[in-house]
Amino acid sequence: MRRDGGIFYGYHIVGACGLIQAVSLGGIFTFGVLFPELEREFGWSRTAISGASSFAFFLSGVCAVFMGRAVDRFGPRAVLTSAGILVGLGYCLSYQISAIWELYVYFGLLFGVGIAAHDVGTLSTIARWFQRRRGLMTGFAKAGGGVGQVLVPICAAVLIAGPGWRVACLSLGLTVIILQVGAAQFLKRSPALLGLRPDGDAPEDLAPEENGSTADATHHAWEEAGLTFKQAIRSPILWKLCAAKFCDLFCLFTIIIHIVPYATDHGLAPTTAAAILSTIGAMSILGRIFLGGAFDRIGGRRSLIVCFAVLTLSLVLLQFADTGWSLFLFAMIYGPAHGGFFTITSPSVAEFFGIQTHGTLFGLVVCCGTFGATLGPLVAGGLFDGTGGYSVAFALLLGVSLLGLLVASTLPRPLSDQACGKKSASKNASR
Repeated sequence: MRRDGGIFYGYHIVGACGLIQAVSLGGIFTFGVLFPELEREFGWSRTAISGASSFAFFLSGVCAVFMGRAVDRFGPRAVLTSAGILVGLGYCLSYQISAIWELYVYFGLLFGVGIAAHDVGTLSTIARWFQRRRGLMTGFAKAGGGVGQVLVPICAAVLIAGPGWRVACLSLGLTVIILQVGAAQFLKRSPALLGLRPDGDAPEDLAPEENGSTADATHHAWEEAGLTFKQAIRSPILWKLCAAKFCDLFCLFTIIIHIVPYATDHGLAPTTAAAILSTIGAMSILGRIFLGGAFDRIGGRRSLIVCFAVLTLSLVLLQFADTGWSLFLFAMIYGPAHGGFFTITSPSVAEFFGIQTHGTLFGLVVCCGTFGATLGPLVAGGLFDGTGGYSVAFALLLGVSLLGLLVASTLPRPLSDQACGKKSASKNASR
């Protein structure tokens, strides 16, 4: 068995994926820091500026399917290298923005298309390198994204306060290109390419008849295990996962966009309201790791049920939260569910359908979820404008969360051999 310095190469994969997650998600959250600077300098409306981010996120969802297909076909290194260049160029070119259409091209188009690969490229790769510890390793990689959400916007804010927002954009763009492109070079599509097995299992861990020349065939068989895309799209399980992802992102992105203005409407200072968002980010890191580890023991169905149950509990509290302490309590309960949802989706797809076309199927689930992420904040904003408050909008979120919980409860129970193998995946798909 080939090892790099005695350490299973899969852990290098996780580290590289965590770095890519950090710079990618950090870039997404940094747009909120740039928002007031663009408004102040150019006098553009908030609708026009936020439209660029909505356009970018919509494109990222649509392109996720194609990025996932590209990962399955060409491997993660080529896809994430190209994506890192697009994301970096989107911010670098924003350095010289002078018209609103440039914001839509540089951030909306280039950044939006590039960011589409950050999840399907990294998490699909981890799904191929790990089987027993797939959830935990996915959680560690997504924790890197949580760290990026906290650190990158802070660094951008420091640069904005100093040399200005244009230098911040240029610096962030160059940093993304250097770090993401560099990290992508460590990625290998599967352990079989290095003569390894998932989870770092040694050849001697195989049954005797699987040693020797037969081991290579076993590597290949494991890598190709699972349903084809045509088989998977006929399975109701896939569409249940898509519906669940729509429900969770409908709620999650509505909270992220509207919780700060809701807090300030109730008399909290802007810095205190922003601290609520930071609390969500910090607690989400814990959720990514612990729920990722729990996934390996309880499977996709129960993990989704746990996430939706915690989300529902937090949203019940939100119906009555109108003070600083109650909103921070909401953030502490909600945060782990927020992080958990982003962690368990990829291993759930692998659990039910194998890894043969994991990137494409995961991309499809993410795409469906993106429609919820796009629709949720818009609906909540419209309800606020129509009613003068968030009561109806937050009641809607509670209803959507309960719907997601219902969908998750209809998923099949895990099979002992469903993590790999066509036979298992076929059984799941027929349920």
